[in-house]
Order: sequence, then C-alpha cells, then structure tokens
Amino acid sequence: MISKVNKNEIRKARHDRMRFYINGTATHPRLNVYRSLNHIYAQIIDDSANNGSGNTLVSASTVEKEIAAQIKDMSKSEASKFVGKVLAERAKEKGIEAVVFDRGGYLYTGRIAALADGAREAGLKF
Repeated sequence: MISKVNKNEIRKARHDRMRFYINGTATHPRLNVYRSLNHIYAQIIDDSANNGSGNTLVSASTVEKEIAAQIKDMSKSEASKFVGKVLAERAKEKGIEAVVFDRGGYLYTGRIAALADGAREAGLKF
C-alpha cells in the first residue's frame, strides 16, 4: 500500500530543527509565522520570559476583524504584506525595533516573504 506524505509533519520537523538555533530574547524577540490555507498569523515572542516558556508581545493575523475588513479585496500575498506592516507598527508602539525571523519551517517565498517585506518596510529590522 502506498502511503501519502504528510507535508505538515515534514514542515514541523524542519521547524523543530531550526528552533534549535533560533531563540528570541528580550532585546531581539522572535517573529514567528504560521500559514494556513487561507490565513496567515504572525507573533513576536520573547522566549526568555516566563521561565523559558515564552511570552507573546505582539500579534497580528488576517482573522482579526479590523485587518479582515481592510484586506477583503486583496490577494493572499498582498494581505500577508499588510499583516507584516500592521505587526511592525504594533511592535514599534511596544518599543521593539529588531527581531529574529522564524519562518516556521516554510520556504522563504510567497506569503512568508511578503510578510517579511511588509514588516521591513514598516521599520522592523531583521
């Protein structure tokens, strides 16, 4: 019997390998990205807080009502770029200027790259 490859398990394994090297600190928190079929979610996390379990400092996603209302006529890549800009603006309000980018095991192309470009355009450094 031929078994189908579970691409999400492969992505999770890739993400676990990357997370060995990528850590968010108080000075450079981690910008984490999760991409579903229709939505994209981004968080800025300080991994050193709460006894090493992490603390979410800022988040943005296409599911939020105020963002969803503005992106309803955009493509998924344009929406990702917009989410990156909103995330960077919220981070600047909290005093976060530099982050470490955690692409979540996804390839750095398409919506992941668009989110990163949007965050960079809004002034976030990584």
